[in-house]
Amino acid sequence: MAEGDVLIRRTALEVVELLRKGEVTPLELIDASLARIRAVDPAVNALPTMCVEHARDHARRMGGSKVERGAPGWLGGLPIAIKDLMNVAGVRSTSGSPIFADFVPETSDIQVETLERRGGIVVARSNTSEFGAGANTFNEVFGKTRNPWNTALTCGGSSGGSAVALATGMVWLANGSDLGGSLRIPASYCSVVGMRPSPGWVAHGPAHNAFDTLAVSGPMARNVPDLALMLDAMAGFDPRDPLSRPPPRRSFLERARRPGKPKKAGFSANLGFLPVDPEVHGIAEAAARKLGEAGAAVETAAPDFSGARDIFRVLRAQRYVTSLGPLYAEHRPRLKPEIVANIEAGLHLTTEEIGRAIREREALYQRVVKFFESYDLLMTPTVIVPPFDVDQRYVEGIDEHRFETYWDWLGLTYAVTLTGCPALSLPCGFTQGGLPVGLQMVGRPYGDGELLGYAALLEQALGLAGKTPIDPQPPAR
Repeated sequence: MAEGDVLIRRTALEVVELLRKGEVTPLELIDASLARIRAVDPAVNALPTMCVEHARDHARRMGGSKVERGAPGWLGGLPIAIKDLMNVAGVRSTSGSPIFADFVPETSDIQVETLERRGGIVVARSNTSEFGAGANTFNEVFGKTRNPWNTALTCGGSSGGSAVALATGMVWLANGSDLGGSLRIPASYCSVVGMRPSPGWVAHGPAHNAFDTLAVSGPMARNVPDLALMLDAMAGFDPRDPLSRPPPRRSFLERARRPGKPKKAGFSANLGFLPVDPEVHGIAEAAARKLGEAGAAVETAAPDFSGARDIFRVLRAQRYVTSLGPLYAEHRPRLKPEIVANIEAGLHLTTEEIGRAIREREALYQRVVKFFESYDLLMTPTVIVPPFDVDQRYVEGIDEHRFETYWDWLGLTYAVTLTGCPALSLPCGFTQGGLPVGLQMVGRPYGDGELLGYAALLEQALGLAGKTPIDPQPPAR
């Protein structure tokens, strides 16, 4: 096996340690990443925009890094992928939209600046749904991103390119963003780990929705300790983001490496309002029950999520008007139909509807807080169905149940979004057809470190962390 192939199969933590010891250089890692991208990306279309000169220039400047080698989140020259919703200075940044197909920004988003300052080297941009709308990664600029476990199927979205790049070993770490599940869903569908952190840990923007808590950015990785390293690399206060906060005293990686044990956890297959594929239900529940081996009492329990769909419907539409309303006014024919529908729904909202949704979200949050007085953890399947045909835009229904919109099937993740609680998707098994299933793990408010510890504990019990990277698998004939 060539040295580059050996490197791409090592964990991010292992490779950062090699960088720390000087046993490998950032330029050698860039070459290994590029070789792997050339070998596998044509089959999956995860990284359509390369940043080769940007990456090599950064690698040559690595000696001037102001971040100490022992500091939390030090990446030391590790190649990473950045979702094509965040600007990278001097690199094509499209947001998956024809409107920005040729846009090259002069400045980077805050989180990109933070990652580069801590030694992350942006080697490629990962594909996304147009403006992050929808949980199937496709757009008119770059086309479809395919699931490496079966290239005829979707990888989920909207952070699908990042999930696929990790699952196939093209990079060691990647970022994503999450409104209704855009980190968690592709993580589930690709058998990697994706985390929606609590609002504020990762400074983002500058953006129109600076005070919004529905959408956050977060880390993606192949295992929980690597995920914690990436969150340490992303976390920090920046005055340009009014919600950002300093990182915790104990690093996220330390919490993952020294996990506490939950005393009591709740599992819910459907949060009380969704149909769920029986096989997915069974795999997720069996994984959740594994925490019992660590001494946790695992019960069928969840907060009351009644009203979550309508709260999300209103606040999501309002957010689309704030973020994309100016583009709608100027470029409506160039936006995909789902985005147009979202914005127009927001334009027709009444102040009474918005006020009611805000009040009901607060009531939901208080029910969740009450739940965490008795439970340390909430677990659900991440997605209600396994990966589906890549040419199908979204899940229209299960059995006799029909969904009203293209986002209704995302209920298990968007309901958790409304709470602001940290949540991640952990690989928890495979269907009889060999397709990945993820377990959504939800922690108490701002209990991100605690959640990472519980996830690390369950990851060890399940023994699935070494399943990736894989070579893309064509559909069986």
